[in-house]
Amino acid sequence: MPNSAQPTVQVDNAKIRITEWRFAAGAATGYHRHEYDYVVVPMTTGVLQMLGPDKKSSTANLVAGQSYFREAGVEHDVINTNTTEFVFVEVEIKG
Repeated sequence: MPNSAQPTVQVDNAKIRITEWRFAAGAATGYHRHEYDYVVVPMTTGVLQMLGPDKKSSTANLVAGQSYFREAGVEHDVINTNTTEFVFVEVEIKG
């Protein structure tokens, strides 16, 4: 069983939730579903593995400072496949 990624909620109000996620090498978020639209801001560069609801694996090549947006409903487990820590900031848009 991989280590758990470490979330630190920085802001949580009626409109947004901002969470910094720190992944040691091999750490994972655990399977989850995104309740809100969200933006991810990578703080480091590397590759993350995603396991979807059908256990199908995909990878995401993330570059520090190059943000991306996803709509609510995404379901996955996110795993750090790098040999070093990986960090991103997630901004969930509540409305």
